[in-house]
Amino acid sequence: MGESAAEGEVFKALADPTRRVILDELAERDGQTLFEICSRLTMRHGLGLSRQAVSQHLEVLARAGLVTGRREGRYKFHHIDTTPLDRLTDRWRREN
Repeated sequence: MGESAAEGEVFKALADPTRRVILDELAERDGQTLFEICSRLTMRHGLGLSRQAVSQHLEVLARAGLVTGRREGRYKFHHIDTTPLDRLTDRWRREN
């Protein structure tokens, strides 16, 4: 049984430690703007990343289905979605 393209995107997204920190931040406080995520990465983790770099990380996470975006006016709020992780872990679970 081969790995699907979607599963490959999830593994690629999770391979980067910065993206895992972004997911941790969204798991702790869901629905953040790009500005809020950048601020938390700087203040809590000492990661001085540009907004463009964080935006690119969010794009990779979105392609993997791990992050969704919701626009309200001029703001975009980012939300974590663990559904792709559930599909991956289901792959190795056995029913007893």
